[in-house]
Amino acid sequence: MVTKKNSQPAKPAAKKVANEAAGKAARPLRAQPVDVIVGVDGLARPPWAATDSLLQAYYDTEWGMPVRDERGLFERLSLEAFQSGLSWATILRKRDAFREVFLDFDPDAVAAFSEKDIERLMSNERIIRNRAKILATIGNARATVRLRDEGGFAAFIWSFKPAVTPAPRLISDIPTTSAESIALSKALRAKGFAFVGPTTMHALMEATGIVDTHLVDSHRRGSSGVWPRE
Repeated sequence: MVTKKNSQPAKPAAKKVANEAAGKAARPLRAQPVDVIVGVDGLARPPWAATDSLLQAYYDTEWGMPVRDERGLFERLSLEAFQSGLSWATILRKRDAFREVFLDFDPDAVAAFSEKDIERLMSNERIIRNRAKILATIGNARATVRLRDEGGFAAFIWSFKPAVTPAPRLISDIPTTSAESIALSKALRAKGFAFVGPTTMHALMEATGIVDTHLVDSHRRGSSGVWPRE
């Protein structure tokens, strides 16, 4: 009499499921891209404006709002130039000092600055003591005054407003230059302005509402009144 072995056959289907489950567990989870951060106040902001209280206040009340007056745009242009190579938080912390020493960014007053004024600024520890940027600010004030004969600085800047604005969902979607910022940079240089590269001009256009690069899910998207909220 032959005795049959009582063997249990393998269940390939069950093994396959187990192997797939093990494989899934072993795979690292992909990091999800960061777009907006919801604060304790329930408002969604980009990462750069989500933690620092000064940047948050600036983002919530100023950044991206339309600036259409000569002095206001000259101030923004000047501060963007001083920010080159530095953080915007640094500029904001020094903004009151900048306004004081540059006489509230009155283009006529700054255009009249002399060598004595330049030395005064270079010795002031409360601002960014960069001679090239100081000289550029004075030169830009003079160029701003000259533009009054051509319709004015503000009208000139706003004439580069694009037909459409970006609709970024992620920080990586936000452009740092555009065809319009490149054209504006070239046009300003032709008028005698300095420290007005395409990236700096794009930042100016963002800050003054000429384009809206608020993230689509931000609570500030469409707040300028210049562009609709998508």
